[in-house]
Amino acid sequence: MPNYYNGTKLLSMKDLDGNTPEIFMVTSNRSAGKTTYFSRLILNKFIKKGEKFMLVYRFKEELEGCADKFFKDIHTLFFPEYEMSCKKMANGAYYELFCRKVGEEFYSPCGYAVSLNNADTLKKLSHFFSDTTCMLFDEFQSETNRYCPHEVEKFISVHKTVARGQGKQNRYVPVYMCSNPVTILNPYYTDMDIAVRLTDDVKFLRGHGFVLEQGYNEDASKAQKESGFNAAFSRNKYVAYSEEGTYLNDSKAFVEQPQGRSRYLGTIRYKGSDFGIKAFDNIGIIFCDNKPDSTYPYKIAVTTEDHRVNYVILRQNDMFISNMRFFFEHGCFRFKDLRCKEAVLKLLSY
Repeated sequence: MPNYYNGTKLLSMKDLDGNTPEIFMVTSNRSAGKTTYFSRLILNKFIKKGEKFMLVYRFKEELEGCADKFFKDIHTLFFPEYEMSCKKMANGAYYELFCRKVGEEFYSPCGYAVSLNNADTLKKLSHFFSDTTCMLFDEFQSETNRYCPHEVEKFISVHKTVARGQGKQNRYVPVYMCSNPVTILNPYYTDMDIAVRLTDDVKFLRGHGFVLEQGYNEDASKAQKESGFNAAFSRNKYVAYSEEGTYLNDSKAFVEQPQGRSRYLGTIRYKGSDFGIKAFDNIGIIFCDNKPDSTYPYKIAVTTEDHRVNYVILRQNDMFISNMRFFFEHGCFRFKDLRCKEAVLKLLSY
């Protein structure tokens, strides 16, 4: 029998402050069983304790058929005696999920499915979600880098919507977040300062209010490698991503000083400090350090707080940022130190 993901250790961990985390994140190579583990966990919570759950999606159109998406695999594996259905609510603002044992006359409401992009509407419906006890956000990293505008803020808003109620301004509502390793430029890693701390060697990472597990399932990798279909595309980076759990869009990005002559490309301002972006054309490397050229006219403010006279804001520089992403994703970036790396990751994040 193949080994599948087990989240027992992750769920037992404390965060960086010694408190019980409210966010549990896990990434691994495909088919490792992480989504199945947490789906089974939250449904068992309902069956055994009557605790309702919430499924989090990105866009409204993903809510269609949410009961089948969530239940189909775990139904066959763990819950053959149960059935699940869903119903569109509030003109499609969210879906309510229902569960029953086969042969029972009535379904019992067991949870909800919502989309992050609908955060403002959900805020007005918060009273409906006050009995939610946990949330599951699968594929929190997008393989196509298609995220909601201001996604992290919307994610925070949805959690706030759920966590108030029952006579409390804020309840403990844990969020289980699963993903394949797509890119460390994803908005969650950037916003939670995970990107600058994460290396290939890290298995568990603790932060303020969260814990992250970076896993690798050898049985799942072996099964992928034995696939004749995958063998046909063995040179494609997507196959390596699914087999080995390598980040689909990232190559190694190092903190080191390149040698040779450089060409100045521009200045970025992040958290009140200026950083210089330079090209070492002889070795094909882009380098960021804390020695900007104040006379160079091209300057970018990474955040609105960094916006100053003579600095342009991010959305006006899509071409420059796209070019920099290209270099990063092909392993051509180097950084003087972690502060420089953080500034660039924030600049390039989706």
